[in-house]
Amino acid sequence: MTGKLDLDPATVRHARSLARKAGRPIVTMTKKHTTVSVERATLRLAGLGGADEEGTPWVNRLLDVVRADVGLEHGVALPVWDALLRGEGDDLITLAQKAAAGSVTFRLPEGRDAVRARAVSRKQVAAGLRTVDARRRERERLITRHGDAPRQPWIYLIVATGDIFEDIPQAQQAAREGADVIAVIRSTGQSLLDFVPEGATREGFAGTYATQQNFRLMRTALDETSKELGRYIRLTNYASGLCMPEIAALAGLERLDMMLNDSMYGILFRDINPVRTFVDQRFSRQVHARAGIIINTGEDNYLTTADAVEAAHTVTTSQLLNEYFAKEAGLEDWQLGLGHAFEIDPAIPDSFRMELAHALLAREIFPRAPLKWMPPTRHMTGDVFRGNLLDGFFNLAGALTGQGILLVGMMTEAVVTPWLSDRDVALQNVRYVLDAAGSLHEDFHPPPDGFIATRARQVLAESIELLDRIVEDGMLDAIAEGTFGLMKRPADAGRGLDGVARKSDAYYNPASEALDAAREAAR
Repeated sequence: MTGKLDLDPATVRHARSLARKAGRPIVTMTKKHTTVSVERATLRLAGLGGADEEGTPWVNRLLDVVRADVGLEHGVALPVWDALLRGEGDDLITLAQKAAAGSVTFRLPEGRDAVRARAVSRKQVAAGLRTVDARRRERERLITRHGDAPRQPWIYLIVATGDIFEDIPQAQQAAREGADVIAVIRSTGQSLLDFVPEGATREGFAGTYATQQNFRLMRTALDETSKELGRYIRLTNYASGLCMPEIAALAGLERLDMMLNDSMYGILFRDINPVRTFVDQRFSRQVHARAGIIINTGEDNYLTTADAVEAAHTVTTSQLLNEYFAKEAGLEDWQLGLGHAFEIDPAIPDSFRMELAHALLAREIFPRAPLKWMPPTRHMTGDVFRGNLLDGFFNLAGALTGQGILLVGMMTEAVVTPWLSDRDVALQNVRYVLDAAGSLHEDFHPPPDGFIATRARQVLAESIELLDRIVEDGMLDAIAEGTFGLMKRPADAGRGLDGVARKSDAYYNPASEALDAAREAAR
C-alpha cells in the first residue's frame, strides 16, 4: 500500500536499508566497548543503591575503586563478585563502603574463581531484571483495571518546578484537566553529571532532578490519580546524558512508562563523546525493551538550530537511524516515539502545508509507531494571542496526520516560564481542537500530485541522498562534520570520553548477557 502520500514502497525500503548500513558499524563498535555508566547500571540492577554522606552514590564509589585496581575493560562483575566470594563483604553495600574506605583490593579472577563469580553475579542481576519484569506486568494489570486514554494522540504535558513535592500536585491536577502523559523535565545540567543524585530533591533549575526516589514518589502519586480518574496516567522522564544506562535501569525498576532516549541528542546538544553515547544508548534501549517503556527521540531539537525547511530531511534521516538502533536493541514498533516538530517560520507562505507534509511523511514511513509531535517554540514572540493561535495550528496538524503523542504547546513557550494559567489555556486549546476534529485524519487525503505529497516525496528523496553519504563516509565522520543540527562533534572528543573502555577478552557483564539473550529470543 502506498498510503495517503503515494510513497513508493521500494523507496521507503531502500531508505531503511541505507539506515541499517549506516548504523551497523556503530552497533559493532558498541559491542566492543563498555562505559562507567553501563557498569554502574549493572550494579544497580544487582541491588546496589544509596549514597555516602557527601551524596556520592555507592555505585560510583565501588566502580571507581575497581577501575583503579584492575581497569574498566574487564567489567565490574568479575572483580566485585569475586571479592564477595572471598569474604570481603557480606553484600554489595558493605563491599562498597569498605572499598571507599580503602580496605578492599580487587583482582580479576581466573579459572574456577572466575566461573563462580560469573554464576553469582548472574543470579543477583537476574533478580533485578525479574523486578523490572514484574513492574511491566504491574503496568499491564493497572491499564486493564483502570482503563487507558480513550483516544490518540495522547496529551503529553511537562511539569517541573524543581521541587518534587510541588511537582506531584501539579501533575495530578494536569491529569485531571486531561493530560494522559506527565513528563517531569530534568534539572538543567543533570545530563552532564556523571552520577545519579540520591533521594527526594526539593531544589532544581528549570526542572527536577531525576532520582530513584523522585521516580517512586511521582509514580505512586499518579497511580492514585489513575484510580481516581479511571484511566492509567503515564509517567515520563529522561534517560539521556552521562548516566543514560543507570537512569534507564531505575526507570524500569520504578515503572516509568516513557523515557526520552535519543541516539544522538547528547552528542549534538551536550557535547558528550559519540562513542560513550552510542554504547550507553544501546544498553539503555535494551533495558527499555525489557521494561516495556516507550522511548521518545529528539529530532525536534535539530529544528531549533537549523532551518526547519532546509533541514527537514535530517529529521527523517535521524528517525530512520533511531528506528534501526532501537529495533536492533529489541524495541518494538509500539515503543518508538520518534520525534518531529512544528517549527517552520509561520511567516513563510504555505508553511502550514509544509508542516502537514512533514508530519504526514513521518506518519506514513512509521505507521505503527506512536510518533511524538512537538509544538512550536522557535518562532514564539511573546504575543500570547498569536502564540495560542499557532499552537492551535499545531494541534490541528496533529489531528489531521494521526500523531500518537502530542506535547502541549504553551503560548509563553521559550519566552517565560509558563504559569499554571498558561497551562490551563493550552489544555483547553488541545481539547477543543482534538474534540472538534475527531477522526478528521480519516478524511484527510491530499492529492498525490499536490503540494503536500510532492513536498513529502522531496524530503524523503533528500533523506536518501544524505543516508547514501553517511554510508559512504561513516556515521561518526558525518556527525563530526555537522550533518545533524549543525553541530560538529568528533569521535575522539567530548565529555565522558575518559569513561569509555574497549572490552578485554576477559570482559563479562551479566546484565548485557541477559538482555542480549532476551533480544535474541524475541526475534
